[in-house]
Amino acid sequence: MNRTEFIEALARLGITLNEEQEIKLEKFYKLLIAWNNKINLTRIVEKEDVYLKHFYDSLTITKVVDLTKIETLCDVGSGAGFPGIVLKIVFPNLKITLVDSLLKRVNYLNTIIKELELENIQAIHIRSEELQGKFDVVTARAVANIEKLLTYTMHLVSKNGMLIAMKGNISEELTPEIAKKINQKYEIKLVEEFMLPKENSKRSLVVITNKQKV
Repeated sequence: MNRTEFIEALARLGITLNEEQEIKLEKFYKLLIAWNNKINLTRIVEKEDVYLKHFYDSLTITKVVDLTKIETLCDVGSGAGFPGIVLKIVFPNLKITLVDSLLKRVNYLNTIIKELELENIQAIHIRSEELQGKFDVVTARAVANIEKLLTYTMHLVSKNGMLIAMKGNISEELTPEIAKKINQKYEIKLVEEFMLPKENSKRSLVVITNKQKV
């Protein structure tokens, strides 16, 4: 995905980048590649692939939530910074907490935050099960199977908030039986399935909320 294709694809998501945001994404890419030579962050290193499979893919979350109206977001298992860092660049209104259990990745994330001069975002070294706090949106991109993921994340979702699990093809993982089991305790609000541009691989966004007490 070259720059023109990236900009056009974002426009279809309703996103328009300013010059500063474009510069920060470019700098993020360069920092990612430099750090990837030191620690294992991603196997995807070609620029056009990173822009498609990491940057654009991170922003597809806007298919299911208006991030301009969200205040707090927690990215569980942030890893190389997807979607958390990308979301912060494009939606500076967000107050973001990045969570990772590996200290060297947390150090990398905090360096990226500093280098990009991002505000109201921090990376912390903790297991998500041990984290305290409530967030409007909790994201998790390719972290664990959907049932296990709920044990890592749902205590972090605020009363009116949501978990957005960012997945590939969810159909085998979220069977009718598993969905029924999940809905006994939580509520699956939406499953948004779509194809990633150019390579046409399947993606899924699964929105889950805590059950509202009557």
